[in-house]
Amino acid sequence: MKCIRCGTDNNLRDRTANFGRCKNCNHTFAFEPTSMGQFKFTDGFFDKAINDLSANNTLYFTTKQVYYLLSKRLSNKKSLESTQAIIGLSIIVIFLGIIGVFQNLFLIFLIFLGALLIFSTIKFKRKNKVFTIPTPQLEEWVTRWELINNSINKKLPDTVNITQATTVSDDISVYSFDRLVVCDNAEIAQMLIANNFHFENNCAVLSITGYPQSIFDTVLEMLRRNPDLKVYVLHDASPNGVSLVHQLSTSSNWFRDSNVMIFDLGLMPRQILSSRDMFVRKSQESAQQSQNLPEAVRQDLSGEELKWLDAGNFVELESFTPQKILQVVTQGIAKSRDPNSGDSLVAIDGYGGGGDVYIFASDSFG
Repeated sequence: MKCIRCGTDNNLRDRTANFGRCKNCNHTFAFEPTSMGQFKFTDGFFDKAINDLSANNTLYFTTKQVYYLLSKRLSNKKSLESTQAIIGLSIIVIFLGIIGVFQNLFLIFLIFLGALLIFSTIKFKRKNKVFTIPTPQLEEWVTRWELINNSINKKLPDTVNITQATTVSDDISVYSFDRLVVCDNAEIAQMLIANNFHFENNCAVLSITGYPQSIFDTVLEMLRRNPDLKVYVLHDASPNGVSLVHQLSTSSNWFRDSNVMIFDLGLMPRQILSSRDMFVRKSQESAQQSQNLPEAVRQDLSGEELKWLDAGNFVELESFTPQKILQVVTQGIAKSRDPNSGDSLVAIDGYGGGGDVYIFASDSFG
């Protein structure tokens, strides 16, 4: 295992003799694969994951995005090891069957069993990934890493822990953005703002929950004065997420009785159903929320989407990297400039809110 500080390779004997430290520079290893239980990885594995998530230390990310990326890579690693073991066993079974095919009908059955094992493995790998690593375990790993290697540079603080006030300049109340992105949770809004999305796209960013708290009311009041405002909705594939457009277009706190144009950028269940590479989670709470969705929201979802949501399935935006989310929102804004062109956009019922609502017809997220 290589030391992330000096690059020296340390075998288990080296690490043990030096009490878990590098034999060359004496830097402590955060993780010891031989004593980690079910999930085993090295410091280099963790360091590369953080580096990839931050796009070589250029993008900020949320804590949950760390958890999802580690879960994905560890799940892939574990799946690969299991696949290799099953295929190895299957090859042995098939080989034994071929040798004795004319001697024992039982061995013919073994050939069939080996083929079935391989088929089942391939089919399993094509299924959506599941979030299998407990959050407390992931939190423990992040805490240990930061204890030894200092804070992760681009990891954002939890929004519930942000207490400092944001200064509002005197002239912000007379300025107006032409675009607004509304997120269904504060974490995604925080990530977009931290990565300067609002500056680079002349676009305000708010969450439906009122983030950022210190300037939320001022910015929203400013936006309502713009008759040409376009609103973009970014959300989880969840009951709360798919009802976000409905909330914005019918709530007096947002854009009811307004002619604002609203664009739903996703994430929609149809985009999950067409993919084989997403973290689908499931809960009874989500199932109950889906069954209680307003009828106006349910009627704009397909039967397959409703079945998926009613079963308690959901996918969080934070399962995607910052780079992917930024790409999706930027492309969505670009495509919305001419909604009548039909370029991945279709008009839907405005839920009685008075404005025009559009969704992306694409089956893929981005």
